[in-house]
Amino acid sequence: MPPIQEYQKLLKGIWNRNWLTNNGPLVNELEMNLKDYLKVSNVFFVSNGTIAIQIAIKALDLKGEVITTPFSYVATTSSLVWEGCVPVYVDIDPETLNIDPNKIESAITKNTSAILATHCFGNPCDIDAIQKIASKHGLKVIYDAAHCFGTEYKGKSVFEYGDISTASFHATKLFHTVEGGAVFVRDKKLADQVIYLRNFGHNGPEKFSGVGINGKNSELHAAMGLLNLRFMPQIIEKRKQQAEYYQKILQGLNLKYIKLQEKSGYNYAYFPVIFESEECALYSKKTLEDNQIFPRRYFYPSLSTLSYVTGNTPISDDISSRILCLPIYHELTKEEQDLVSRFLYKSQIAN
Repeated sequence: MPPIQEYQKLLKGIWNRNWLTNNGPLVNELEMNLKDYLKVSNVFFVSNGTIAIQIAIKALDLKGEVITTPFSYVATTSSLVWEGCVPVYVDIDPETLNIDPNKIESAITKNTSAILATHCFGNPCDIDAIQKIASKHGLKVIYDAAHCFGTEYKGKSVFEYGDISTASFHATKLFHTVEGGAVFVRDKKLADQVIYLRNFGHNGPEKFSGVGINGKNSELHAAMGLLNLRFMPQIIEKRKQQAEYYQKILQGLNLKYIKLQEKSGYNYAYFPVIFESEECALYSKKTLEDNQIFPRRYFYPSLSTLSYVTGNTPISDDISSRILCLPIYHELTKEEQDLVSRFLYKSQIAN
């Protein structure tokens, strides 16, 4: 959370203007600041990351089958189903945890319209390989980049890749606006379409350009984002230090870590660890929780196991059963990390 006094100053301005939503001045300022900070072509602030994906699907007019990953948050799959598309799962790379490009082409059919891939834990996909496949088969590409604030791929923001990239600015994210998200688009015509889609299709006060939805966000949320953006360099650097310290103190344990696509462009938003077995992961989780330390089974379950979809993804199923994300947040101290480490060592010895 930013300093409350600074937030109150921005709230006073909102109260004085009596302008709460509908493309207010703070929303516009946040979009401009994000564009400059991230060095992206276009950014559109929306109400949450799920709406961002749904707007992306509508903007690209996707139909039929969409190839996607089973190792992501449920919104990646549910948004496709919600918009009438059929998710077709391609299993993940066991090291990066991202969709495996080597398995994509065999899943393409005459009904395939796009690829929706997740940059898992802020670790970029093999973007070049995915784009090569998409170009060959005439497919659109959406990246669920919910975890990717500050992440770069080959020297550019990861949000600059694909036809559309989306982000979540939920309170659990590295950069947050309490609730919120964003749509990133390079193409001007597509950008105009996104503008209409997030505001009921409005093309002026009394005109409409097709069907739209209420995807707008408020001045109150934008104020939180404007303040948090000021602290992002310090936040990312602190996360990096915390992640490196975890790796140092946990090196005696039988744990695996994700393989980074590009270490120099990673944002260290999460600290996932993969245990030898589900039994070990669950025993460690219980040990930590019994001592008021709360890791998360993230992502669990594998999305291909949801009741409203089908898919055969043994690697994702296996990884999701034995992965935990350890606590990592700005105020986390080395002493608290040491405590997490000690309980993990004890649980592994006991198990």
